[in-house]
Amino acid sequence: MKKAFKVENLFVNYDRTAVLWDVSFSIPTGVLVAIIGPNGAGKSTLLKASLGLVRPLSGNIEFSGMSLEKARSKIAYVPQRESVDWDFPITVLEVVLMGRYGRLGPFSRLRKADREAARSALDLVGMSEFEDRQIGELSGGQQQRLFLARAIVQNPDLFLLDEPFAGIDLATEKTIIELLKKLRALGKTIVVVHHDLPTVNEYFDWALLLNTRLIACGPVGEVFHKENMHLTFGKGAALFEEAANLSAKSLSGL
Repeated sequence: MKKAFKVENLFVNYDRTAVLWDVSFSIPTGVLVAIIGPNGAGKSTLLKASLGLVRPLSGNIEFSGMSLEKARSKIAYVPQRESVDWDFPITVLEVVLMGRYGRLGPFSRLRKADREAARSALDLVGMSEFEDRQIGELSGGQQQRLFLARAIVQNPDLFLLDEPFAGIDLATEKTIIELLKKLRALGKTIVVVHHDLPTVNEYFDWALLLNTRLIACGPVGEVFHKENMHLTFGKGAALFEEAANLSAKSLSGL
């Protein structure tokens, strides 16, 4: 099976503190993946190191068999909302158009086709009516959909999303996960830093369990179980297990 995302022997330190320790895994194409682990486990750092935003001590990272430099145009990254300056004077449409810049030559200008693609992406995420709105005027869920539209307009093969469901309402979360599933159906690979354990089975095909070192990576049905939760979260795993059981009962109407 073709590998969309492969990491070998990745080590990352912040000062003298190990954040990622000898992490190796591979993810096939066309799957929806949850990166799961406690706070400080290195989940966001894994994405940033893979994209060259954080310099690793060592390791090899490939995207569809290519280096980041060769594959960059086929990767879209959606950062945490907290990392964005929402007071910056830029409109919704202008942010989405930023996703087209990688397709332009050094002296090229945005074309009519670029604006049409941006508006189509906004329509796909239900944000067409906000295209002239300043980004700071949006709600948390609207901001998240905006950056997903910017990613979609790049037409990437691989999406890397850092906590896209943080601070949004359940209706928006359901809208976003349905969009991600549609992208998966088109053959895209989507990797999501995710915290809500009770929804893992419902939302994702694969899970990558991380706590500085890799605990497990594979299909949800094979790796997302009690023993690995204990290895990932330690004693706190019992609380997550209880929450998952209560959620499952609620969904089944018990």
